[in-house]
Amino acid sequence: METKWLEDFIALAETRSFSRAAQLRHVTQPAFSRRIQALEAWTGIDLVDRSSYPTRLTPAGETFHGQALEIVGALQATRNLMRSHQVAGQDMIEFAVPHTLAFTFFPHWLTGLRPQFGALRSRLNAFNVHDAVLRLTEGGCDLLIAYHHPSQPLQLSPDRYEMLSLGDESLAPYARPGPDGQPLLRLPAVPGARVPFLSYAPGAYMARLVEVILKQADAPPQLDTVYETDMAEGLKAMALEGHGLAFLPSSSVRKELKGRRLVHAAAPGRWQLTMDVRIYREKPEAARHTKPQAAALWDFLARR
Repeated sequence: METKWLEDFIALAETRSFSRAAQLRHVTQPAFSRRIQALEAWTGIDLVDRSSYPTRLTPAGETFHGQALEIVGALQATRNLMRSHQVAGQDMIEFAVPHTLAFTFFPHWLTGLRPQFGALRSRLNAFNVHDAVLRLTEGGCDLLIAYHHPSQPLQLSPDRYEMLSLGDESLAPYARPGPDGQPLLRLPAVPGARVPFLSYAPGAYMARLVEVILKQADAPPQLDTVYETDMAEGLKAMALEGHGLAFLPSSSVRKELKGRRLVHAAAPGRWQLTMDVRIYREKPEAARHTKPQAAALWDFLARR
């Protein structure tokens, strides 16, 4: 049995809804249902009465709910106890950050903090967006930094989590320049031509934002996908070699634009959107543990 199954079951017992519980646990409803079924297979008995709506627990499920709360509570208490022994690591702030921000935004942001906040000890854990959010909800980090766009909001309950804005940046198309300094590829494409396109892998957070840009365009994109990856740095490397056009966050191309190794591949303000960069944490009153240094950083950012 996996301990996350217990947390899934507790979420279901509290919400009485498979869809709402799946949202809280940051998984799809089919995946959530499979995990509940796996838990029932492990216990050897039905825990959920699926013939009723809202969802109800069976008598066995009600009994198991109480046991699950005790087990999860004991596990969390044990983890907190073990962490209390890590005295040397109390000033180490754990960040969960999606890959794109880890490579581009985070180092520059940290440099900007030092003159006023001072040096801080940090541990960076880079994930895809889904796993970075999961890291925060499972108590595996102190702070989460992630992009936000109204079309793709993170499913974090405002009752339990709070956020601050760290700024914004654009997502726009870039391409390698020719000898005349103009982009070798641009949007919109020449009529009848197709643009070699360096794409984010399906399901990636950035892929969904690029879809928003393309749907809002006033001309057909005429893109021919020649390469896919879920990491912006991988797309940038391919664009630098001239393999195609890529949509990249502005923080990831700062040096390349200055050195004229990449240039904008569309007219200013077109084929782009603006993303908010946000930092999240568990509210102190709901937090399973709070490091003084992480709280001090949050207070500094809130004042600024």
